[in-house]
Amino acid sequence: MENLKIEASERKINTKGDLKKLRLEGFLPGILYGDKEKNLPLAVKKILIKKMLESSNFMSSVIEMSIGGSKHKVLTKDINFHPLNNEPIHIDFQKIKPGTKVTVNIPVKFINNENCPGLKMGGVLNIVRRKIELRCAAENIPAEIVVDLANKEMNESIHISSVKLPDGAKPVISDRDFTIATIAAPTVVKEPEPAAAAAGDAAAGDAATTAEGGATAAGDAKPADGKTKPGETAKTPEAAKKPAAAAPADKKK
Repeated sequence: MENLKIEASERKINTKGDLKKLRLEGFLPGILYGDKEKNLPLAVKKILIKKMLESSNFMSSVIEMSIGGSKHKVLTKDINFHPLNNEPIHIDFQKIKPGTKVTVNIPVKFINNENCPGLKMGGVLNIVRRKIELRCAAENIPAEIVVDLANKEMNESIHISSVKLPDGAKPVISDRDFTIATIAAPTVVKEPEPAAAAAGDAAAGDAATTAEGGATAAGDAKPADGKTKPGETAKTPEAAKKPAAAAPADKKK
């Protein structure tokens, strides 16, 4: 892996006011943790760190740091970001020496997607791990872990044992052959068959017709409470009580 380079200066200021002024001047406060040496407060250009952060493997890259004429091999140990604008506000580095074993997260890269039978058949690449934590020598940190998808079939799983790692590098998870990705079958929502859909619509129509016919029959029947049916003239109580008028008697001649 090609080493990154960065220039830093020793930082003498530690108060909150001084650190705020340092940030306003475009610098980022940080600390270089030594192997056995004393920790060194330092300052680096913020714009340089932001540019390096665009690289997906920045946290696992060996950096050549220059401080006042002396050079050191370092790894980025931690970065703090502002909770509102997500701007970096502090950075820590760890000094390393040749042969030093370090633990780093390495990004996974998938290749030969176009030669994967499972994907050609409509399968989906289900990525379980986008980064893998490795324990390896500081001078032999890989830039990426390459996973070849050629000849991978539908429903096939890709485990860490099938991936070639650099000499001396071992995954931190060592108690199982964990999965990196799978070629999953596509998820399809089954549509109802035309015959079943037509039968359902016909049943719904018959039910509606039956309900309508029942309502009409109920309207034609005479209500049990004696109320007037539609079209009849209602009789008032007075008309019901008044006797019918007698026919006039014939006059004697």
